[in-house]
Amino acid sequence: MKPTLLQLVRDGIIPEQLDAVSRDERTDLDTLADDVLNGTTVVPAGNSGRKVRPTGIGRGLRTKVNANIGSSSEAVSTDDEKAKLTAAASSGADAVMDLSSGGDVDALRKALLAGCDLPFGTVPIYEATVAARERSGSMVAMDLEDLLAVVERQASEGVDFMTIHAGLTRSALDELHAQGRLMDVVSRGGAFMIAWMLHHDRENPFYAEFDQLLEILARWDVTLSLGDGLRPGCVADASDRGQFSELITLGKLAKRARESGVQAMIEGPGHVPLHEVEANVRIAKKLTGGAPFYVLGPLVTDVAPGYDHVTAAIGGALAGAAGADFLCYVTSAEHLGLPSVEDVRQGVVVSRIAAHAADIAKGVPGAMEWDRKMATARKALDWDGQISLSIDPETARSIYENRQSGSVEGCSMCGDLCAMKVVSEHLGVREGEISGC
Repeated sequence: MKPTLLQLVRDGIIPEQLDAVSRDERTDLDTLADDVLNGTTVVPAGNSGRKVRPTGIGRGLRTKVNANIGSSSEAVSTDDEKAKLTAAASSGADAVMDLSSGGDVDALRKALLAGCDLPFGTVPIYEATVAARERSGSMVAMDLEDLLAVVERQASEGVDFMTIHAGLTRSALDELHAQGRLMDVVSRGGAFMIAWMLHHDRENPFYAEFDQLLEILARWDVTLSLGDGLRPGCVADASDRGQFSELITLGKLAKRARESGVQAMIEGPGHVPLHEVEANVRIAKKLTGGAPFYVLGPLVTDVAPGYDHVTAAIGGALAGAAGADFLCYVTSAEHLGLPSVEDVRQGVVVSRIAAHAADIAKGVPGAMEWDRKMATARKALDWDGQISLSIDPETARSIYENRQSGSVEGCSMCGDLCAMKVVSEHLGVREGEISGC
């Protein structure tokens, strides 16, 4: 079996992916290698042979953005999902996950993998559940061998990271039941696993046979993304005993994964009120040994259907500033329906804004430099420069060009009373007068 990226680093060998990440992130290569070794950074890139853009997620690196795509039982179109993949990549997503749960999910995943050079993730229990329903008419009609077979197949096809809800144990369910929740469980993978556990009256098979799972992930060098099946689905349920009970287990499993040569990151909430976001991130980092933290949003209020990409960006900026490493985008269609291509594009853009705001706060190399370049272009009234520096140049140019009369140097917001132009002219006169005295 080929050594994993983590095993190579452990043996003192620097894989080419690390060298590429070091150059791209302007970070010291030895420091990056140490962070991979101690589990505070991951570089998802399976060894199936698929060409993958080297991407680092973790301490001291740029906050990354993931885009979820995929079919549902109500909407199955390979062409639509391929278009969403293109939109996500062209809008600057750093990774993509296929969450397909309708149609021929295996064929759809292969089609998406063929056109993707970004780190690619999946949730294997989705495919296993679909197969169980087709085979036996019930989503719980599967066993450990069925689950592991899906993991192996997806890994061999080129999947780079997988969400596995291995920390959702019977004891965590007891904590959830003892406290009670307004919305119970909203994680789809978590719900599938809970249904299986309760129907069979058995422990979570991914937890009970975790070593078998690690053997497969190590064989294909797949990064383990430990899913939070008990993530809160509304702000009233945030930061409860069930959530943190599962998180403690995830930290222990991440340590076992690293010992087996498998890179691991931790998934987090979810819906969290603004004043609890920072504490959630810091607690997660503390309980998991600083493992890369991958958050869904978090959404800081529940009352904005149609605008939840904004709700999530608010929480994502705060989470990133507090130390979260990976933001899973949320689209405006969240809680309403399957996202469109435009929903995907906008979701990526607003999540990238949140990530960049977090990078400024964290002092990530190059983050503030980008904003300084924009400020310089604005002061010079360099419109082409401003547009090219925009996080979404296409939208910026469209707004600028469609709202200009062409008769003034500034924009249509101020017209010929542009503050930048007026102040620059008068400061220039005063400076000249002073220098001539």
